[in-house]
Amino acid sequence: MTTSSTSPTSPVPAPRTPVDTATDTPAPPAEPQRRIRALHTDSTVTVYQAYSPALGLPAARDGRFPAAWKRERMTWIKPSFLWMMYRCGWGAKADQETVLAVEIGRDGFDWALRNACLSHYDAGEHADRGAWQRELKGAPARVQWDPERDLGLRALPYRSLQLGLAGEASRRYADEWTVSIRDVTPLARQVHALVRAGETVAAAALLPEERPYPAPEGTPGLRRVS
Repeated sequence: MTTSSTSPTSPVPAPRTPVDTATDTPAPPAEPQRRIRALHTDSTVTVYQAYSPALGLPAARDGRFPAAWKRERMTWIKPSFLWMMYRCGWGAKADQETVLAVEIGRDGFDWALRNACLSHYDAGEHADRGAWQRELKGAPARVQWDPERDLGLRALPYRSLQLGLAGEASRRYADEWTVSIRDVTPLARQVHALVRAGETVAAAALLPEERPYPAPEGTPGLRRVS
């Protein structure tokens, strides 16, 4: 996981997320209700998942998902590190003890977004519930917008992406899109320890540098909400 550094003459970047309401650390500028935030480069985007050591450790060791990883099942990927921490309890929940940072090609990620359906019916995006159900049945990916989390894992007033991959999307994720897989469990534990010690500024400095990601046109949930 990379962290940003600044020199005395460099502008200091705004914090990624509100650090703690009990501190004097300023909050970042207001966020749109829905936005994809991710650690990304010109060609890749990093997403997070958590698995049992039996799956997670071989994946990190080999840089690819093992044969035991069930490609026929839906898998959910999260570009938000803190949302993953909320989901896996900082890597303490059963069968989620190994936290992985999976770097995938942006072409694959964008393909999944363009071919996704919202995981729930939205009258603003679907002609009727039947139309949504037909779209959902045929879609290889599902988009869900969940409240982003702060360092205390409290819900924030804006939402981040969860992307569910099934069928063709799941297989391509595991066998075509994946560029690298890293075990970031030590990072999760280090950030959690700092949070528990009240050292929230130091904890925030270790977070991945997640920036707004340019979602492709037609991304579900962003057709009417920017």
